[in-house]
Amino acid sequence: MPSAPSAIRTLPSWLLGRAAARGRGLVAEALAAEGMKMWHHVVLAAVADLAPVAQADLGRGIQLDPKDLVGVLNDLQGAGLVERTPDPKDRRKNAVTLTSEGRKLLRRCATAARAANAELLAPLSAAEREAFLDMLARVTWPEGAA
Repeated sequence: MPSAPSAIRTLPSWLLGRAAARGRGLVAEALAAEGMKMWHHVVLAAVADLAPVAQADLGRGIQLDPKDLVGVLNDLQGAGLVERTPDPKDRRKNAVTLTSEGRKLLRRCATAARAANAELLAPLSAAEREAFLDMLARVTWPEGAA
């Protein structure tokens, strides 16, 4: 049982934080089995969605500090998972794309992340999971910008 005071344990914000921490832990463990870290997975997924994407646009899109993004991209490029080439629209910028190895690893990571999230939500029935995810989206984006 959590060690927080009972007045805190009943707050939705505390419960959401604990659930998020448990979910992050499960996903981090699943990604680690693929040799990946959370931010590496986020960057790979964003590149897959946006490629070719300017490095600066990528950082803004995922809200990662530029210096941190450079480190993640260096790791990913060193592992042969992404390529950075001069952006054909503006040669002063780097365009980031996935390699075929990056696409393969991203598929494995997506499967691992889905399995970790299934474990997180295992105590809920299918109907409860659907309702819970709908409610989380409404709480997260109250203006409906999901």
